[in-house]
Amino acid sequence: MDHIQMKIPSPITFSVIRAETQLVAPAKPTPCELKPLSGIDDQEGLKFHVPTIFFYENSPSMGGKDPVMVIREALAKALVYYYPFAGRLVEGSDRKLMVDCTGEGVLFIEADADITIEHLGDAIQPPCPCLEELLYDVPGSGGILGCPVLLIQVRNLS
Repeated sequence: MDHIQMKIPSPITFSVIRAETQLVAPAKPTPCELKPLSGIDDQEGLKFHVPTIFFYENSPSMGGKDPVMVIREALAKALVYYYPFAGRLVEGSDRKLMVDCTGEGVLFIEADADITIEHLGDAIQPPCPCLEELLYDVPGSGGILGCPVLLIQVRNLS
């Protein structure tokens, strides 16, 4: 586990503990096929990752269930129907991008931070100055070809 001290451009300081990165595969076997991307999705200027962050409060309806386990299990079930997300991008002729539906899985990271959402305050509003501290850049996952299409990090805040 990594233990990292983070500083937000304010007097707020917090620590993050990350578990090992895992691959979450579809819960059932999925088709192995190549799916070409549309001309819109295959534009040279769109071949990059888009970091996105969402915050959700813990709901009493969870009944004490571990949100990480719930999300991991739901993701595996969803990947059965949305199986291209569990594949890898490859290039065909003329550099045409395709999804190789391999069923390898998406990257999944569990992390804990000793800060509350209330403590972060306006720091989570766009542009989020602590985006880089809250999102983990998994080594080797930054490419487009041959890398997981999706990376999900579930972070528990205090």
